[in-house]
Amino acid sequence: MELKRVVVTGFGAITPLGSNAQEYWENLTKGVSGAAPITLFDSTNFKTQFACEVKNFDPLAHFDKKEAKKMDRNTQLGIVAAREAVAHSRIIEDEVNKDRVGVVWGSGIGGLGTFEAEVLGWANTDVPRFNPFFIPKMIADITPGNISIEYGFHGPNYTTVSACASSTNALIDAKMLIQLGKADVIVCGGSEAAVTASGVGGFNALMALSTRNDDPKTASRPFDKDRDGFVLGEGAGCIILEEYEHAVKRGATIYAELKGAGLSADAYHMTAPHPEGLGAYLVMKNCLEDAGIQPGEVDHINMHGTSTPLGDVAESSAIAKLFGEHAYNIQINSTKSMTGHLLGAAGVIEAIAALGTIIHGVVPPTINHFTDDDQIDSRLNFTFNKAVQRDVKVAMSNTFGFGGHNACVLFKKI
Repeated sequence: MELKRVVVTGFGAITPLGSNAQEYWENLTKGVSGAAPITLFDSTNFKTQFACEVKNFDPLAHFDKKEAKKMDRNTQLGIVAAREAVAHSRIIEDEVNKDRVGVVWGSGIGGLGTFEAEVLGWANTDVPRFNPFFIPKMIADITPGNISIEYGFHGPNYTTVSACASSTNALIDAKMLIQLGKADVIVCGGSEAAVTASGVGGFNALMALSTRNDDPKTASRPFDKDRDGFVLGEGAGCIILEEYEHAVKRGATIYAELKGAGLSADAYHMTAPHPEGLGAYLVMKNCLEDAGIQPGEVDHINMHGTSTPLGDVAESSAIAKLFGEHAYNIQINSTKSMTGHLLGAAGVIEAIAALGTIIHGVVPPTINHFTDDDQIDSRLNFTFNKAVQRDVKVAMSNTFGFGGHNACVLFKKI
């Protein structure tokens, strides 16, 4: 059986750097930090008092009051990103067969804010009274359900959950569904809204977050010797994947081909990466093999690059091992230095950033680099502090999650 080709025909994003994909891209290339003091709850007594929040988000600008009350912030953000991507792709105007359009979505946690509010609310009473929308608002799979309801998409519909690899897993599942002829179009992506007391408190307990409260904007510093943890972010991204011939037939704008997908497991530790980057090495190797691309053809990698002491070293080592001498020619970066870590939504917004390098010929910087780490190969081309113009024909994006889940996608210019 000959597998079908899969291309990108639209995308949308709402992130700490902007309320749409264009604002997001412009601020990435300018090197803007999305980190600021937390406004979504009182963080006075927390070790970390800052995050990368979506700025000035008003649900009532997107939903009527009754609708908004039925949705967690996670779902609201996801629908906003999906609406932009669907409009960008023009699949509604072109009247595609909705029975052949699916929605595959990723979220690492789902409606954490709803869960927290409902449980804390009940804890202060003697009677177990809960909002009737508690469960539908909380569950991670409700976002793709809402998207399909809004548009009447009857194709495959579900959520992938693999911690911080979740939305990349959604992209990979969508690719395979289209390749196998199970759908013509998949609306895929991810959302996360974990900037809550329990989210920040939980990651603080793991000692995973930066505590640089005196200087939030420079707190996310991937590959820097003085990095002290990641910065929690929130937001959503959406990519429209489509079967190539279907896209050509309707005259769609094709932005790139999703050529390769890789999966692997560290099989090492619940939260720490394999120290030699074994899982990272395997996932990139598997992605290249799936794409039929040689290592020397890769121009750019958007690294997972969380700004954690162990993770940055392991991933850098894996790139040097897999790509050999060519590793030093690849323009690599970590956009988490600007967006923070969006957990389950990280993969898709970083995939959109990788797509941007192909579309615009610019690689966004890794900001906040001050001091080299002698555990990281300084010959690697990290794109520190300033965007670089480059003709990118092949771009990869890595995402790794707690539990040792690794996922990698590769886009190619058409």
